[in-house]
Amino acid sequence: MQRKQFTQLLNDILKPDSIADFCPNGLQVEGANEVKKIVTGVTASQALIDAAIEHGADTILVHHGYFWKGESQPITGMKKRRIAALLAHDINLFAYHLPLDVHPVIGNNAQLAHLLDIELSAGLEAGPNSVAVKGFLKTPLTGKEFADKISTVLHREPLTSLVRDDKIETIAWCTGGGQGYIDLAAAQGIDAYLTGEASEQTIHSSREQGIDFFAAGHHATERYGIKALGELLAEQHGFDVTFIDIDNPV
Repeated sequence: MQRKQFTQLLNDILKPDSIADFCPNGLQVEGANEVKKIVTGVTASQALIDAAIEHGADTILVHHGYFWKGESQPITGMKKRRIAALLAHDINLFAYHLPLDVHPVIGNNAQLAHLLDIELSAGLEAGPNSVAVKGFLKTPLTGKEFADKISTVLHREPLTSLVRDDKIETIAWCTGGGQGYIDLAAAQGIDAYLTGEASEQTIHSSREQGIDFFAAGHHATERYGIKALGELLAEQHGFDVTFIDIDNPV
């Protein structure tokens, strides 16, 4: 498929124009005109680029790409080396951030809910395209039981603040660095909040507002949207797609 058609295909699936973001979504670095062999991964790190080169990929598709608002603009050092490698090997870099978080089927939030047996019911924020969402556990669990489930499914022990005695029924979540939404979840009387990261003040919010909290890792909670997108492209459009998981303990 030609790069222009592939870009339109991704935009049709993820609808990036429907949500404001902190980075450009779509084609970030132009490479080969024809898209045949795709590597997917969470972040466009040097390690992922090197792996894509080794696999002979013409396209890399990630959740965390480049050119974030507020970052240093000069293309030097680490950024220069990454982009130079892409250009030298004529590799396209496509990145979709919030559009991949919020997609109702293949998005990070939806995929995490599927893995952890959570029923998604609505957005946590008012209006369309809420980045954080809410729902309920299909089988209510104690905080300890839910933490154990996270460890088993995501292969990562979560950081927890368990402040309730009752089982968790309602839950809100946002993959990645979504810890700031805990106060909104608490204000809505939700039993627990799940995200990737924690800040110092997050634990105080949990303790003082009586809401169980789980930080299961930014990378660990966001592996699954980009993987699902790649699988969709392979199954429905016949692309050669390889998901490469570059381990990250954060």
